[in-house]
Amino acid sequence: MAKYCLKRLAFLPLVMFGVTFLLFFCLQFLSPEMRASLYVKDPRQLAQLDAVIEKYGLRKPMPVQYVLWLKQVAHGDLGYSETAKMPVADAVRAFFPATFELTVLTFFPIMIVGVLFGVLSAVYRDRLLDHVTRFVAITGYSLPSFVLGLTLLMIFYGRFHLFPPGRFTMDTDMLVHSDGFRHWTGLLTLDCLLNRRWAACLDVVEHMVLPAATLVYISVALLLRITRSSMLEELTKDYVRTARAKGLPESVVIRKHALANALIPVVTLSSLLFIGLLGGVVITETVFDFPGIGRWGVQAAQQLDVPGVLGSTMLAAFLFVLANLISDILYAVVDPRIRVGN
Repeated sequence: MAKYCLKRLAFLPLVMFGVTFLLFFCLQFLSPEMRASLYVKDPRQLAQLDAVIEKYGLRKPMPVQYVLWLKQVAHGDLGYSETAKMPVADAVRAFFPATFELTVLTFFPIMIVGVLFGVLSAVYRDRLLDHVTRFVAITGYSLPSFVLGLTLLMIFYGRFHLFPPGRFTMDTDMLVHSDGFRHWTGLLTLDCLLNRRWAACLDVVEHMVLPAATLVYISVALLLRITRSSMLEELTKDYVRTARAKGLPESVVIRKHALANALIPVVTLSSLLFIGLLGGVVITETVFDFPGIGRWGVQAAQQLDVPGVLGSTMLAAFLFVLANLISDILYAVVDPRIRVGN
């Protein structure tokens, strides 16, 4: 197993090298003046663009520019985001915790509902539970997230004044930016608990309810379908028939035999789903005015903020590369034949 993991880890730098090269190649379609915005941290530098271009070699051959750019990235210098009014590295640190909290709040309900009801739907095929589950899966898979998000906003916030959009109320905003509030982890819910600010913690959670509900309904649909299909396939195989012929209880046949094999594609999908949520759910964060990585990326694209777009894209690319690595490792854990063959 260790050898298998090391082989997969060895490919990670190569893949990231390819991703960064592709991103840098796309930047070559911009003029040197536009690419110079990557390094402009003060609007007064715009009057000296030629000096910036000369300093960073933006008129040199592309391989030379790429090496120089990699050196900047290695030192954490990703440029200045005009959208966030701060360096890109600081913007990532500012916006990523909100997306991380929303992901954690969302991911576990997705897994519980998706796997549990996917298995039950397969076991009770063509019964009422199966029909209800398939209806949820089909509507969730086909319903655009912005439609569901706006509908939830109109019902809960517009009519009942519950679960407002945004990150927190003004009172909580003043609290978390006060001198007496200590930022232990950067995660607001956890920091509020550590500071014993229970009302502020509830306020932060309340603002995440509707975005989380939207993501759960949309994302659980695919997991339901994959789990149901995989479980149905396993229940028709010979080893399940043999287990039943031995007189084993149906619960044992399902839990100890069919479920273990049916979860192989589910494990792969779950890692990709988790990292996909971490990369920022663009539409949902935009609809609910939630200050995460996804919304920042959209605003950067709308304002032609090249450093911001590049920074958010690099983060998403790194997370998806990491997701594939985790997926391969989990796949080998669930199915030992994979690591034996590699």
